[in-house]
Amino acid sequence: QVQVVESGGGLVQVGGSLRLSCVASGNIFAIDAWNWDRQAPGKQRESVAGITSDGRTNYAESVKGRFIISSDNAKNTVYLQMNSLKPEDTAEYYCNAEGIRRSGARDFRTWSSRGEGTQVTVSS
Repeated sequence: QVQVVESGGGLVQVGGSLRLSCVASGNIFAIDAWNWDRQAPGKQRESVAGITSDGRTNYAESVKGRFIISSDNAKNTVYLQMNSLKPEDTAEYYCNAEGIRRSGARDFRTWSSRGEGTQVTVSS
């Protein structure tokens, strides 16, 4: 009932920047947290960055100082600003969100949703 859709991926040279966006839509009462993760071929999935509804953020060590996660609660959108990109940042990037939806007049349920991914390729 809640979908998230990523955009903004593409091909960029080493040292360049990209900004990923992710929009959530559907039966949303509140979004509690967002998370970006990535997966490269032959590698394990890696959590990249996360942000909570009150603005607390966390980052993987591999991206600290280069990536910035932010959110626009009014637009149900999260962003991942990626700077100083490296070839090892090449991966499919996925957006994840979790929150609360209204299920009835006084009934609320939790939800979580994951996007289909957007490809980021950093060329050297």
